[in-house]
Amino acid sequence: MKTKSLLAALLALLIAAPSLAVAQAAAMAQNTWKSGRSMPMARSNPAVGVLQDEIYVVGGGGNNTFYADTQIYNPLKNKWSTGLPLPTATEGATGAVVNNILYVMGGTTDGITYTDAVWAYDPTQNAWSAKTAMPTARHDAGVAVVNNLIYLVGGNGNNGDLRLNSVESYDPSSDTWTEEAPLLFGKSEPSVGLVGTTIVAADGFTDRGDTGDNQGYDVNSNTWTSLAPDPTARNGACSGAIGEQLYVAGGSPSGGPSSWKLTESFTPSQNSWTTLASMRVATVVPGSAVYQGRLYCIGGEKGFGNTKVLNNMQIYQP
Repeated sequence: MKTKSLLAALLALLIAAPSLAVAQAAAMAQNTWKSGRSMPMARSNPAVGVLQDEIYVVGGGGNNTFYADTQIYNPLKNKWSTGLPLPTATEGATGAVVNNILYVMGGTTDGITYTDAVWAYDPTQNAWSAKTAMPTARHDAGVAVVNNLIYLVGGNGNNGDLRLNSVESYDPSSDTWTEEAPLLFGKSEPSVGLVGTTIVAADGFTDRGDTGDNQGYDVNSNTWTSLAPDPTARNGACSGAIGEQLYVAGGSPSGGPSSWKLTESFTPSQNSWTTLASMRVATVVPGSAVYQGRLYCIGGEKGFGNTKVLNNMQIYQP
């Protein structure tokens, strides 16, 4: 009987071993960065969304070429796979997920004009479908999901280098768009996230350059107010809201040829910024995702206009 009990215990340990290995591999200390498995294909400025415990990285650019491919990262297994490509190669689009559908909105398909196209990916059907176009074509917009509505914030518009102040919300259930209260002034490449009932739109490139501008949108009153500016003005950063803070990592000063490793967080309840551990690799216009309380920064460039496109997967544990 003792032999049988010992064998049963050993068998239980063997069965549990893979789960234990995953848990140990995923363990991270607070305020630290680690590297995940690199993307098979380097990309900057892709659209990103989390579906069924996997991070979808769609399209993006590199060396003056735009892509339609879909690369899928499994955080638990630290592995990449390939998904169904977007119908059109697109760079600078915005990704958001509502009810397990990934929406990819805007961007550019030719590097000259910006599109108003909206594509929806249904993983149960493994198919993309076209949805109602955005009222305003835009590139490099910020995004937040509130009560199953997708809010697109700012971005570049088609009137030269126009920095949009327009904010539009999309209701997937009715496939309709609504014009919301505009930003106090326009900007592109903002760092956007929902903290409580406030959409925080920090940093970004304005008509006055990078000012560290920070604005908060109250979803109940449909109004924007000024918040404490980022001490390190930047645009094109990796960003995401976790708990009561918006995290901002990397980015570039005034669209320059360099990028940063600097990581900061903004706490709306205290209207203050905190400096955190630096990224491992400096990057600008990476893909951004939040999954299980961690910030994932995917690819990007060494600097705007830099020919060095990255395939890094950088993971931050608050």
